Amino acid sequence: MPAAPAYRRLSVEERRSQLLDAALTLFAHRAPEDVSLDDVAEAAGVSRPLVYRYFPGGKQQLYEAALRSAAEELEHCFDEPRHGPLLPRLARALDRYLGFVGRHDAGFSALLQGGSVVETSRTTAIVDGVRRAAAEHIYRHLGVAAPGPRLRMTVRMWITAVEAASLIWLDEGKEPDVEELRDWLVEQFVAVLTVTAARDAQTAQLVRDALAARD
Repeated sequence: MPAAPAYRRLSVEERRSQLLDAALTLFAHRAPEDVSLDDVAEAAGVSRPLVYRYFPGGKQQLYEAALRSAAEELEHCFDEPRHGPLLPRLARALDRYLGFVGRHDAGFSALLQGGSVVETSRTTAIVDGVRRAAAEHIYRHLGVAAPGPRLRMTVRMWITAVEAASLIWLDEGKEPDVEELRDWLVEQFVAVLTVTAARDAQTAQLVRDALAARD
């Protein structure tokens, strides 16, 4: 008879990661209020008391920890190496962002649309942190250390448009295909920068540089 594989006890961090992964998988397909600790325990193959041992604050603490984990992944979506033309870099960042949206559809919708019974000022701050991080990455891609108010507003408006388009895309059954959505969002970025450039010298220079890099 072949020897049975040796049982290995998970470390504290490994067990915590296991529970977070199980929770994220559930939150990806169901609204947070529809996920119980029993569901998380069953998905992770552990007991409910063990979940409480790692998250004594219960479901709220687990949800916030899972949200922080997802937020870290989203923040890295726009962390593209700053080599080569701007627009292909932005397209690659959007590939990662939309890939995340596609994998966590229901959870992404619940997160951004709000209204969840587990939504608090802390969860709202986590979401806002993702938006701020995305904006900072974009400023760095643009090569701007001190963006002016019009440029800041333009970038933040575009990030809001990306979020809204992602939610509508999910509502429409992920139509159009993700590549078309990505290209359209890149074109939207160029469009809003171009409009702002008519009123702002800093943005106008950025648009000239970006267009020159495409030639």
